[in-house]
Amino acid sequence: MERKDVEVFAEASNYAIVRMPGRQFPGYVVQGDSLSILCSLAGLIHRNVTRLGDDELADDAAELLGFLEDRLKHYEQVLAENKIELPYVKPR
Repeated sequence: MERKDVEVFAEASNYAIVRMPGRQFPGYVVQGDSLSILCSLAGLIHRNVTRLGDDELADDAAELLGFLEDRLKHYEQVLAENKIELPYVKPR
């Protein structure tokens, strides 16, 4: 971990907007527990549209799920490396 100065445009509970050094545009901070919920919802949508047989929508849902899962895995890895507990229980 390293400390850096970031520009904070908004810091409301789940609606933080910050700009990292060297970036042109601000980014939206998603808390880990919210990221986990988004990932679960994307998985549910993917399973449902796959069951319905809409291949194009299922592909889009799979892409969204993969995008979110990659970020969640990275989040979990970084917290583990820094010995920080997850703010949610991982499903088995």
